[in-house]
Amino acid sequence: MLMRNLTSTTHSVVVQEAAAALKKGGVVLYPTDTLYGLGADAFSNTAVDKIYAVKERKDDKPIHAIVSDLGMAGKYGYIDDRIRKIATELPMGKITFIVKKRVGVTGGIMRGMKTFGFRIPDNRFCQDMIRVFGKPITATSANASGYPPQNSIGPIFIQIGKNAGLIDVAVNAGELPESKPSTVIDCTGKELKILREGVVSSGTIQDALL
Repeated sequence: MLMRNLTSTTHSVVVQEAAAALKKGGVVLYPTDTLYGLGADAFSNTAVDKIYAVKERKDDKPIHAIVSDLGMAGKYGYIDDRIRKIATELPMGKITFIVKKRVGVTGGIMRGMKTFGFRIPDNRFCQDMIRVFGKPITATSANASGYPPQNSIGPIFIQIGKNAGLIDVAVNAGELPESKPSTVIDCTGKELKILREGVVSSGTIQDALL
């Protein structure tokens, strides 16, 4: 495992190292604007299988992705005016959208799925890593299944134990601020459904659509 401290000085190099690992089908432990995440090529079966193995998570539980913007998301799922309005009106990075996937999008997190879940992070490292990698990256929290997420990498390694050996690059940004998870919205029907109310309230979302 390659361990890297993320600072203003090391930022560019660490971005390149993380993206290089992703391109080889590897797993990256990385900081987001909410929690530490486990990143892999979202459309690689082999890479996504490693994420499930690290977390010891059942493969029938879906994993979402981070994308650079709605333009990238629209290559894999259908984006409507409601999503555009919410994404424009509300703070970036706080909402995960569940949309109908595009025909022909398969593999990785899309195996057996009819939907595509994504979030646009408000985080420089995440955005730069996506830009260099060029595709969506898995964004599941870096914790063992059934255990609470941690906001620093030491406790994460303790929690996942020997499975830490499956991680290729670990990006240490120190202790992240306490944060609620993103709010998850199902946008596949005529009516929006809040699947998880996180940092953005359902009322705030409804106000944005007025």
